[in-house]
This record gives sequence, structure tokens and C-alpha cells, in this order.
Amino acid sequence: MYRTVPSSYHLFYIPHSLFTHHNTCKTKQTNSKFNTSTMPTQSPFFRRLLVVIKQTAYEEYTQLKLRGQAPKALRWARLESRYQSHKECVESLLSVLRSNNVAFSCVNRVELDRQHLADVDLMIAVGGDGTVLSAAHFLDHGTIPLLGINSDPISEEDKLVKKKAGDERRSHGALCAVTALDMKEKIPQVLFGGGKLTSRTRIQCIVKSTFSETRLVPALNDLLIANPSPAAVSRFRMGFLNAIELDHRSPHLNNPTSGQILSSLSEPQPLPRSQYGTITRFGGHAYDITNSLNVWSSGMWISTATGSSAAMRAAGGKPMDEYSSDLQYLIREHMIENSPNKDEVKDLNNGMLMQGQHLHLRWNSQKGRIFIDGSHLMHNLELGDEIFIDSEAPPLALYSRWD
Repeated sequence: MYRTVPSSYHLFYIPHSLFTHHNTCKTKQTNSKFNTSTMPTQSPFFRRLLVVIKQTAYEEYTQLKLRGQAPKALRWARLESRYQSHKECVESLLSVLRSNNVAFSCVNRVELDRQHLADVDLMIAVGGDGTVLSAAHFLDHGTIPLLGINSDPISEEDKLVKKKAGDERRSHGALCAVTALDMKEKIPQVLFGGGKLTSRTRIQCIVKSTFSETRLVPALNDLLIANPSPAAVSRFRMGFLNAIELDHRSPHLNNPTSGQILSSLSEPQPLPRSQYGTITRFGGHAYDITNSLNVWSSGMWISTATGSSAAMRAAGGKPMDEYSSDLQYLIREHMIENSPNKDEVKDLNNGMLMQGQHLHLRWNSQKGRIFIDGSHLMHNLELGDEIFIDSEAPPLALYSRWD
């Protein structure tokens, strides 16, 4: 059923003609960037598609059952019903693509790799929000647009049910522009240049360890930085970074003496300190750390505007316009009882990281972990690691819902 594509990596450039600014639309939207016209062209705009297909819980548990490892309390009838809905959606999608004469390849979500992006000009993720997030991690350059399809949406009848009679574990499909219910109508619109293509801000995160500097994949929804154990305290120092020019602050570095050159070759030189505070480097650039605060807590959430309606909102964060370029941070269960300035510290628990600002964390616990858009993708931290966070990651071209 599934076919793969050749293993060369090709980046597809999205022509600017496909986009128009949001402020040309009738609905007012702030801080927005791009939007496609809903009027289709006469020939398909996208001709080489990659369809990423979710592996359902029914398929996963069936494999475990064959090995005698499936949980006993599973509701097999419910799982199979959702699997059948997903399967019907996939088959219907492939039929629509064939009828519109576009070339496509299919890959299971768990088998997706960068080699599958060869010569692809549109990626379609079939499943739910989790499938969209997983697919987006491979589009770190932001040059290939992504369309999400909710294969098993919550019906209008389920939304009206107050008791737990429906299956509340269905995906909300907040990142899916199309559902199984309207797919036959909207997929051709997208293929012929229609729909609503938006540019979504993503989180750039760089981790600097003792001997390495790692740039993590851009996060579309959020980052959770915390101790691997939810019962343990997460200790870190939080501050903000201002870019500086070391030459302006250390004139002697411009014209070093022979003794200074020999000294720099024989032993490492610490970064200078001054009235500005501690200085650190990321990507070869020097930054001054300001407004530092020692934090004992359950960790920290950092979200984009897209992710502000997910875990950030549940944790008590502020709602944001979905097209905002700012980020939001929230300290979880901040321990401030012994702080001499409780009110001032409490005001720092939840705030905005504006475009152009950089957040800095110095991890002070023995172990830590960064969870990227959920629990499937993570990066381990150790004592002394430094974390650089801002909104300068390449934005994602994501289709949003339209009428």
C-alpha cells in the first residue's frame, strides 16, 4: 500500500505569488504574514506530494497483542472503530489525489525520514494534531508547505454530549485545515492553488554543553523544560540575552601583545565580566545575560502563538493571536515562599518573549530534559548546560481552516 521516494534531499521554494497578506482579507488579523487566495488556478499547483499516515492505536496494540503484551483493559471495539474511520479517510484521500492526476508517495508516520522529502512540493499529514507536529519536525527549513487532515474528527453530535458517552480521546484537529468530512471538496482547492496557507512562528532552541552546541528541531507548539521525574525539583537560572560586541568592551583584544597571544594559545581565556553582568556565547556571537533569576520549580513551558491554546492555556497561560511572532513562557509551580520579594518574582512567572528577544536558561539540576511538541521528541540536559531560546526559527508554511 505504501511507496517511498528516492533518497536525495530537495528543498522546494514556495513562490511568493502563492501568498497574499492577511490584511487584504475582510477579517481583521494582527501580526499576520501570509494567506493564499481561495480561487484555484486552471492546472495543479502541487504535483509531487508526500502523504504521511498515522499509525493508529489499534494497529499498535494489535502488534503488542500478538506478543502477549497488550493491556487487559483495552476497549477493542472502540479502537477498531477509530481505525476503520482512519482507514476510510486514507483510502478516500488517495482516490481524490488519483482523480486529480498528481504524483504522490505514502509513508507511515513512524518511518518518516528526510529522504522521503526528495522532490516533494507538498506534505499531507493524515491523522490528527500529533501527526501534523511530527511531520513539521522534518520541515525545519520551512520551504515545503504542510496540510493536516483530521481523519477521525469529533462529530457535531459528540460536541453536544455532556456525559462521557463519546470518545473524548479523538484529536481536536486544531492544526488540521481539512477533515474527513470535507476532504473531497477542499483537497482539490489546495492542489489547484487555493486554500489558506499561513506562516506560523516556531521556537528556535540551542543547547550548549561542555563540548558541543546543539540546535534542536523547530517547535511548532511548545517546549517543556523540566526534570525527567515529575516529582523532582527543576532548578535553573533564567535571564535574557543582549547581543554585544566584545571588541567595544575589551579594546586590548584588537591589538594584543605577543605575550597575550602566547597566553591565549596555551590556556583558555574566560569571557570577561563587567558592569553588564555575565557574558556567554552562542553560535560564535557574544551575549550579555541580564535580569537573572534563580528558579526552583516544576519546570517551564515555552509556547508559540499556535501552541498557546494547548498545554500553555491549560497551565494558566494567556491566549495569543495565532499569527503573532511572539513567544510565551510560564514557570510551573514556582517555589517563591522564601523569596524576599514575592510579588516581584511572581510577576515573572508568566510573560512574553517579543520578537528579537532571547531567553537564556542555565540548567542547575543534575538531570533535565527538553520535550519538543509533546513526549515523542526530547533532548537530555546535564548540570551546567545553557539554553538559548527565541522565535527566529524558520516559520512553517501551514494550511489553516477556511470556509
